[in-house]
Amino acid sequence: MTSKFHQKIRQAIQNQELQRALDKNAEDRAQAREEAYQTLSTSFETLRQEAHRIRTEVIDDLPNYLAAFLEKARENGFSIHKAAHAAEARGIILDICQEKKASLVVKSKSMVSEEIELNKALEAKGIEVVETDLGEYIIQLRGEHPSHIITPAVHLNRSEIGRTFQERLGIPYTEDVTTLTAAAREHLRNTFLKADIGISGVNFGIAESGSLCILTNEGNGRMVTTLPPVHIALMGCERLVPTMDDLACMLTLLPRSATGQKITVYTQILNGPKFSSDPDGPRERHLIIVDNERLPMRDSSLREALLCIRCGACINACPVFQEIGGHAYVSKNGKHTPYPGPIGSIVSPGIFGRKAFGHLAQASTLCEACYDACPISIDLPKLLLRVRAGEVHMPTTAEGKTRPSGLNFFTKLFLRMFTWASKDKKRFRFAQKALAGWGKIASPFSDWIHMPAYSGWGVSKDLLRPADTPFRERFPALQKEVKVAIDSARKPKKADQESTLRENRQAVIAPVDRFQQELEDLGGHFIPCTFEDLPQKIAAFLVKRDTKRLFAWKAPGLPQHVLSHLKKQGIEVIHNADPALDIGLTGAQAGIAETGTLVLTAGADRPATTSLLPSIHVAVLDARDIYKTLSSALNDPRFTQTAATNLISGPSRTADIEMTLDIGVHGPKEVHVFCIMS
Repeated sequence: MTSKFHQKIRQAIQNQELQRALDKNAEDRAQAREEAYQTLSTSFETLRQEAHRIRTEVIDDLPNYLAAFLEKARENGFSIHKAAHAAEARGIILDICQEKKASLVVKSKSMVSEEIELNKALEAKGIEVVETDLGEYIIQLRGEHPSHIITPAVHLNRSEIGRTFQERLGIPYTEDVTTLTAAAREHLRNTFLKADIGISGVNFGIAESGSLCILTNEGNGRMVTTLPPVHIALMGCERLVPTMDDLACMLTLLPRSATGQKITVYTQILNGPKFSSDPDGPRERHLIIVDNERLPMRDSSLREALLCIRCGACINACPVFQEIGGHAYVSKNGKHTPYPGPIGSIVSPGIFGRKAFGHLAQASTLCEACYDACPISIDLPKLLLRVRAGEVHMPTTAEGKTRPSGLNFFTKLFLRMFTWASKDKKRFRFAQKALAGWGKIASPFSDWIHMPAYSGWGVSKDLLRPADTPFRERFPALQKEVKVAIDSARKPKKADQESTLRENRQAVIAPVDRFQQELEDLGGHFIPCTFEDLPQKIAAFLVKRDTKRLFAWKAPGLPQHVLSHLKKQGIEVIHNADPALDIGLTGAQAGIAETGTLVLTAGADRPATTSLLPSIHVAVLDARDIYKTLSSALNDPRFTQTAATNLISGPSRTADIEMTLDIGVHGPKEVHVFCIMS
């Protein structure tokens, strides 16, 4: 009898629309990732080895790092909760919702929430839950599971999404991506404003400061963590980095590996609930630390899987995922896992059990494309082989070895025979020739053979026809070709040379010029000015936009002479959030040259909503406050001494519909920076 897993695979392969969508995802992601890697000032291999070291250090000493992080987070004002398993995590969230009498919850994308099946539990208690990431929102409307951890609706085309919006939102049918995105923005805006609780995931916890780091592109993450009076953050217990420098390394690699960006549009550093003097932000921040079989994995031969930072690079690179998509990764009885692809084929058996999901490790060619793409240098093929061998939650011996228990009798017998044959050269050659002869006879008929007990031969794999001449005999003739190929690979490629020249040019560019270049590459606008002519330039901009009312920070967050001049020009300056206002005017505590990023901190005169709710964000930045690098900016102590720090890199964006980039989702569609040059 064919398993649910094989049924899903066959359905996926026969679905031509899905095949086109998966091909486009793989091609676009690979190209974007390669281009993003070329912008690195340090080689990708050097950075990934450093990232591997950082994450290994955390996992090796996880109890101590976790204790230090939680102590700091508590001091910062977070309400800390620990959940040993999924049911306990759901129970904690339900208790908070019931205590706050919450009827509406908004969520930004969280794989842990998918893992613990949170939405179903909340809805069962009569609590409305709304996904706000565009891709998650689409699949929620359709009643589906996400098919990718980065692009949840990658399996859908625009016509399917157009029909869904027509049926569920009542808008006229359209396949225009901008119109579809605008419809989602309009329907979700009031939901953000009315929500009782916001729930988010966590990309990283920073042990030295007790801060949370959350990365999003659309602006929904900032909405969820800023507008509702209560914020709940769900975090896997392994998602820690020791310091801000270590965070900078992760932020350099993760966006490039996930979406081909130098940095996500919104990088939030959340240090606790709002201060009493802050005009907005949640009064309570709850942090739920979820184990759910992670600590047992740490003590097993699969511990390296805990290094994963959920970038999805291995999924995009996997030739198997490219053929079957995320919805084919199911348990033996058809239960969906939120973690597909190579990493999912390791994590799913680890979290949900080998009996239900151990077979997923067979959905791999072991080609090592996943290893090459992984920015943390996780040896995924090795871990997949361990799952195949039954080494899920198998404790290691004193010698660091495991005792596999997942091999069936015939596999063990074959391995014993192979061991016996391989210990003697003559026996090994004889066995090779005997197997080759049998293979030549059997290979044409392998697709007819159904032997699911033996790893699915004939169902998920074909027996290849052995070569007529053994590799040992062909090798001498190949040596010359191999040497030529190696010599060619060692020569600097044109792309590498261009990347080096670009890096050298960028090294001598002044920070303000580099900031302008990067901001404009992101679709932002740079307007140089002096301190004296700043008011006139901003006023001229507002007149051009026919703006009479403006949402703005107060002084000293903005220069007083700017606010005074605008009022004299008849422009009404409003300091309280009004969703009807189109333009928000803020200052900026700093800029980051290498990414074109603005740094805005929370404070008494600095509402976070000013840079979030309006469709146009206008910021005032002093050129003297521009840092050269992300790492130097993150180490500014000011950024961990406020309730929240927001790093903003251009206008909000999404590519959740057919990988088509669209600007302006939940956050601003335009970002204009007036930079004071003297």
